[in-house]
This record gives sequence, C-alpha cells and structure tokens, in this order.
Amino acid sequence: MKGMANAKLSFQSVANKIKMGKKLEKGLKEKNASAVSQDEENPNKTPEPYSCTGNFQADFTELCRRNSMTYIPPIIPRARPPTVMGHTESGKPDKEGVEAPPKTFTMKDKFEYFRPSVQVEMENFDKPDTVTEIYIRGWKIVEPIMEIFKQCWPKMAKLHTINLWNCGLSGEVITILASTITEIPEMRNLVLDGNTVVEENWHELMGEESPIQNLSLRHCGITDKGAEQIGQALGSTKRCNTKLISLNLSGNRITDVGAEHLALGLRMNRNLMSLSLASNFIGDKGASKIAEILSRFPLTHEEVVERRKHFSEKDFPERNKSPPGSRRDGSKDRPASVRSQSHMDKDKKGSKASAKKKDPKGKDAKEEEKHDKTKKKEKEDKTLTKKESRGTKGDKSGTVGGRSSGVFNINRPLIMASIAADTKGNKGKGKGKDKTKQAAQEVEDLSGGEVVNPLTDVADFIDGQLWVSGNRVLINLNLSRNKIAESGMNNLLKAMQYQTTILMDNKSGGTGLMRIALLKNKISPEHDVMRKLNDIMLHKDPYYKQPPQTPDGQSTT
Repeated sequence: MKGMANAKLSFQSVANKIKMGKKLEKGLKEKNASAVSQDEENPNKTPEPYSCTGNFQADFTELCRRNSMTYIPPIIPRARPPTVMGHTESGKPDKEGVEAPPKTFTMKDKFEYFRPSVQVEMENFDKPDTVTEIYIRGWKIVEPIMEIFKQCWPKMAKLHTINLWNCGLSGEVITILASTITEIPEMRNLVLDGNTVVEENWHELMGEESPIQNLSLRHCGITDKGAEQIGQALGSTKRCNTKLISLNLSGNRITDVGAEHLALGLRMNRNLMSLSLASNFIGDKGASKIAEILSRFPLTHEEVVERRKHFSEKDFPERNKSPPGSRRDGSKDRPASVRSQSHMDKDKKGSKASAKKKDPKGKDAKEEEKHDKTKKKEKEDKTLTKKESRGTKGDKSGTVGGRSSGVFNINRPLIMASIAADTKGNKGKGKGKDKTKQAAQEVEDLSGGEVVNPLTDVADFIDGQLWVSGNRVLINLNLSRNKIAESGMNNLLKAMQYQTTILMDNKSGGTGLMRIALLKNKISPEHDVMRKLNDIMLHKDPYYKQPPQTPDGQSTT
C-alpha cells in the first residue's frame, strides 16, 4: 500500500511540474506579444534611416513601405515594339511559305493596365542597378512620391533620362525635381510634356548647377510669363546657361511678348543649338526679334557697361590684387604711400648710417634694374603689336565678329581642325610660312580654354550705337504653325542672307542656322520670300543630297 501511495505522489508531482512549465511558456509568449504590440503602438519611436543602394526596385519598394503607402507602383521593363516573325534566323522564309502573324499585343486585365507603374530601361536586365531611363505616364506625382524619388535617383549611377508625361506636376514638385537632378551623376535628358503648372517655375530646371542638356516642355501651357523666366535663365549680362543644348517649347501659349523674352536670352547664350517654338501664337514682331538676334544687334546701355568691365578686367587682371609684401617695399614703379612719422624718423637715421658706407655692388644692381626695364618694355611692345594685329584682322573682314577670340568651347574643335587643314595646305610653299606661323599662334590662343563672352567680340560703331554679331551657334529653329506673315518672313530672310555673307569670310563664330521650319504660317509656301528662304536653306541642310547628274552634266530633277 505504501508503494502505491508513493507512486501516486510521484505521478502527481510530475504532472504539476508539466503544468507549471506550460504556464511559464504561455507567460513568456504573452510578454513577448505585449512588447511587440507596445513597439507597434509607439508612434514616437523613429525607425532606422534607410540608405539607398542603387537598386531602384528595392529602394523604391522599401521607401514606399516605410511611408505606409496603400499601393506601391510596380517597376516593370518598358515595352518594346514587336519584331516581325515568319522568317528563320538565316533570313529565308519558312518552308510552308506562309508567314506567321506578328504578335503586336499582350493580354492584360484592364484594371491592371491602368494602374500606376514605373517603366524602366536597363543596360542589363539581369543587373537591377543598371537602370538608364525612367518613364512615368498618366498618374499624378505628388510631393511624398517625389521625395522618395529624390532619395532613390541620386544613387543610380547610370540614370541619364527621366520622362514624366502627363503626371499633374505642381510648382512644389518642380522645385524638388530641380534640386534632385543636380545630384544625379549622369543626368542629361528631361522630358516633362503634358504637365500644366500654374506657377510656371520651369526656369528652376535651368539653373547654374543643372546638368540638363535636352529639355522638352511640350504642351505645358507655358505663357509669356514662363517664357520670360526661361529667357532669363538662358542668358543675361550677368550669367548664361552653358549646359542646355536642345529646348522644345512647342504646343504652348507663347505670343510675341514671350518670343521677345526668349530672343533676349539668345543674345548672350552661345550654347543652345536647337530651339522649337512650333504651334504657338508668335507673329511678325516675335519673328522679327528672333531674326535680329540671328543677324546682328545693338548693345544696350547695361551691356555696354558690362563690355567695358570685361575689357578692363582683361587689360588689368591684377588691378584689385595687392602685391606681395616683399615687393611692396622695394618697388620703385608704384607711387609711394603716406607713412607715419616714426617710420620717417627711422628712415632718416638709416639713411645717415648708410651714407657713410658705400655698397660695392651698386653698379651691378643699377645695370640689373636697367635690364629689367628693357625686358618690360619689350613685353609691352609685343602685347601691343598682338592687339593691333587682332584689330586689323577684324577690320579686314569688314563685318561684325571678324576675330576668332569670340568663339566658345563648343566650336573650338572645328576651328582648330580647319586651322590645321590650312597649315597642311600651306606646306611646301615659300609664301605660306607666315600663314603657318599665324595659324599656329591662333591654335595656341584657342587652346587657352577661356570661354569668351559675346560682349567682348568685335563691334561696329553705327549711328551712335555699338553693333555686335548675332547668335550663330543656334543651328535648328522651328517656327511652324504660328502666325508669322510676310513682314516677319522678310526679316528672317534678311537674317539668313546676312549669315551666309558672314560665313563666306569668317566661320569662327559658328555655322549659323542649318535648318529652319516655317510651315503653316500666315503666308503661302509659294510666296517669293518663302522660295528665297528655301533656296538659301536647302544647301545648308546637313541632310541635303544633291540630285544625281547625267553624263551631260545636268541634274535629273
């Protein structure tokens, strides 16, 4: 009996221990769950900051999740046009002789098709960190989304194109975008077509630190207000945009007033090569102002003042710089400054002591000073002769812009190549020695790397005004579908005639307009002015090919 009682007691003790263990496990689980719930319910606890890695899909998804977004737009490869099927790899048709129908579409649910997504182009689809282009179409981008993009895009080493079509951008989003593109290392192309912004702060995208080379703002509702700000961002007497190459403003609401502001920006800008103003409301006044900038124009009072400042800084580069202390005391050329009485007394005592002792090397010092003075005079004479020779070059041309010092970096390789070709042609000729030396000197001048302001170009003084050469860097201009009539076309014709005459003597300032589109304006294409314009521009078009000639020497057309 005792053995049975002991066995019951031992069994009960074991059962009690098991129950206690289960209770402890339940208690621990409840404690952990309560701790997790407290962490989730604590809104003051800030999560660890996320550092982007350059993987756009992972970074964008994680940042959207941290911002508690209900729907995260997927990142998908951009759709490409289908290839025509029905031929084998060797290029021969199938044996059956029937071509298979090309697959031009993919089946998707209609709700899935209209959901927001981010389309990307990649160098290598196996490597997610090689995104080069981003396309977002048809869904509104608000400030929180733009802030996420601001964190992701600067870490993408190969991103060079951003296309945001019809995304309902606002002025605040444009400001965030303008500060973002300056941090993207390879950013070059920006397309914002179909976005009507009330603030019209598009000029923020063209700041001094902006790397944008191609900017498209088609159908953005830009008025004369926005055109004025864009013109100021293109160029002024104080600063100029040196990165933008192509600007597309077609399909907006720009009138003659806006065209005049854009023309003012082109006065000092020598970097923009393509400008499209198609489908606007530009008339004769705006076209005449653009034509004036393309030929030559008089300088305003502000521009004349800036011109004088540039020349004064060029002639006296160290005017405001104080010389070193060691040269300050011993220089005899500079005027003596007023000194204190204590310094005067010390000098008198020193002069009395030095009068008793003579310097045995006084003659040599005087001879060295004379030698230095003669060297200085020779240098001054050389600089004067160089300036005079440059001035005679400008006078020989008889036109504005006759010297090569007004050339920007964008045209310097072409000029250096032409100069090198001239030197090759002059080899072996006795009379060509001077020309080769002169060409070599011009190459040295151009290789200096300084970007010369157009205000420092050669000017003609006519009727009390200074006239300088116009913009010859712009090579493509689109003014189709505007309201330009005969007077505006006449001024454009005169500008093109002026550019052709200038280019016959001097091509250092640029090639001038090579293509101009003027279709569907308030003038017939059969008008004499239009025919003359077409005749001038036909041979300047880089895509123009002369018709083949018959054996008799006549063209087939």
